[in-house]
Amino acid sequence: MSGVQRLEVWVDGIGLLGPGLDDWTGGRAVLAGLAPARDEKTRVPAPTTLPAAERRRAGTAVKAAIAVGLQALQASGTAPQGLATVFTSSGGDGVNCHEICAALASSDRLISPTRFHNSVHNAPSGYWSISTGAMATSSVLCAHDGSFGAGLLEAMAQCAVDRQPVLLVAYDTDYPQPLRGVRPIPDTLGVALLLSPQAGPHSLARLALQPASALTPQAAQRLADPVLEALRTAIPTARSLPLLQALAQAPVSAQAVVLDYLPGQQLALEAAPC
Repeated sequence: MSGVQRLEVWVDGIGLLGPGLDDWTGGRAVLAGLAPARDEKTRVPAPTTLPAAERRRAGTAVKAAIAVGLQALQASGTAPQGLATVFTSSGGDGVNCHEICAALASSDRLISPTRFHNSVHNAPSGYWSISTGAMATSSVLCAHDGSFGAGLLEAMAQCAVDRQPVLLVAYDTDYPQPLRGVRPIPDTLGVALLLSPQAGPHSLARLALQPASALTPQAAQRLADPVLEALRTAIPTARSLPLLQALAQAPVSAQAVVLDYLPGQQLALEAAPC
C-alpha cells in the first residue's frame, strides 16, 4: 500500500452463515437488533452448484465458502466468471485435519486422496472455480486469528489498485477433540463481501481506511448482545461482526469501526453511506 493515501471501496453484496445466522437477510436483522440472536448450530447448505462428484467430496469449509460467496454475488447481480477473489481462513477444514491426524496415528497410516486434496489451504478457492466457472486470479491467505483482517486488507488493496471488483470470502470451521482442546473453535462461520472500486446501483456502504493509521492499539469494538459477543471472540472469522453490524444498521454518517487483527494491533476502518 506504499504511496496510497487512502483506500476506498464500496460494498455491493454481503454473505453470512454461522450459528443462528442462516444468511445475510436474517443475520442483518439480528445484527441491527431487530431480531434476537440465537445460540444454534450452523446449518451449512449443500453446494448444489458443484457437480455431483465434487459435491460428495466437499468438506464443511468448501460448503460454507461457496454458500456465502454465492449470497454476495446474488445480492449484487455480479457474474462470477471474471471476478477476482480473496479467500482467507485461520485454519481451513478442521474436521478434515482431524481425520488426517487420526489416520496418521492409526496402524495403517493410509490417507484417502479426497482427504489429502481437501487438506490444502486453497481447496475452497479451487472448488469455487469449479462451482462458478470463475477464471480470474484468486489469493488465499492465513493469518491465524487475524485472518479476516488480513483478507480484508488484501481485498481492499486489490480492489482500489486494480480498479476491479473483488470478492472476499472468509470462513472457519470447528475442530473435533482432541484438537479442540488447543484450538477451541466451536462451530462454522463464513462471511463474504463483494467490494467494488466505485459506487453502483447495488452499493450498500463505503469502506475506507488510511494506510498510515489503519493499525491501531485501540481496543476492538465489542458487541452489546452477549450471544453475538461470545461468537465474535470464539470464531476468528466472527471478528468481522462489528463491521457487519455497522453495515446492517445502514450508517447515515461515517462511523469508525475497530476490528481485532494481530496481537496489539487492531484494524481501524470507516463505514459510511454511499
